[in-house]
Amino acid sequence: MTTTSRLLELLSLLQTRRDWPGPLLAERLGVSHRTIRRDVDRLREMGYAIETTMGPDGGYRLGHGSELPPLLFDDDQTIAVAVALQTASAAGIGIEDGAVRALATVRQVMPSRLRRRLDSLDVTAIGARPGSSTPATVSTDVIVSLADTIRAREVLRFDYQPRDAVPGEHPTPQRRVEPHHIATSHGRWYLLGWDLDREDWRLFSVDRVTPRVPTGPRFTPRTVPGGDVHEFVSARFKGQDVNRWPCRGRVVLHLPARDVLPFAGDGVVRALGVDRCSLEVGSWSWGALAASYGRFEATMEGVEPPELVAAFAVLAQRYMAAARQE
Repeated sequence: MTTTSRLLELLSLLQTRRDWPGPLLAERLGVSHRTIRRDVDRLREMGYAIETTMGPDGGYRLGHGSELPPLLFDDDQTIAVAVALQTASAAGIGIEDGAVRALATVRQVMPSRLRRRLDSLDVTAIGARPGSSTPATVSTDVIVSLADTIRAREVLRFDYQPRDAVPGEHPTPQRRVEPHHIATSHGRWYLLGWDLDREDWRLFSVDRVTPRVPTGPRFTPRTVPGGDVHEFVSARFKGQDVNRWPCRGRVVLHLPARDVLPFAGDGVVRALGVDRCSLEVGSWSWGALAASYGRFEATMEGVEPPELVAAFAVLAQRYMAAARQE
């Protein structure tokens, strides 16, 4: 390992934990403790605030300097930064512009190899998908592989595990897709692409995707209907061709707005005093919409439109019938 490579590796290790014993650093880098001391002195000369820790073996920690030295990211950290900043809009706290500028700043100090990897990770954050709030674990390698294929504009071949299938007991369907975009929604990841066999746009759960190699031929990207990935995927989440619920209503709840907001999803909450608020929300049917309000277990009034009032009446009859059963 050259001196430069060793310094970068040493700096990367110091960033991963608070305290590093000197002998452990020497073992990880395959050098003597004396070499570690010289390398630490070099890093200090470059502006890094590296503190010496006391103890039987002695050690080092990366302190807080008055100036920000050049940033160092490995491949996994690059992916983490790209995804976190691109999905910042989902936080709902108005940091979108800051995240865009931060991503541009980080990109400028990246080596060309990591910059290409960062540029390939184009991720869109979407609101919660009904019935899919449980996060799913996705391999970083799969995300990177999909992103690289999208950037290369190559046909993606992959095995698609059937939902709830038992591995080894069911054949895994193979798909051929022109990949277009990666989207994420509350801990779940999706691939948007044009399915060549079904000749239609499809959303695939990335946790069920196993890419195959080699990839297929290059293609000219198609335009997503409407031209907006966020709007199109949001509409598909709602089972619609446009990004709006087929049924939408409003109810006044006898609850403070702060108690309703965490569970409002894509609904609109308006405070009507200390202990009352209105909630306007949508769903795929009037019955499902009426049932969704029941989860708040609060007095309701001001129900509109009439279709929602009728749905509440139907639900009331069903619940009364269920309550009379022995």
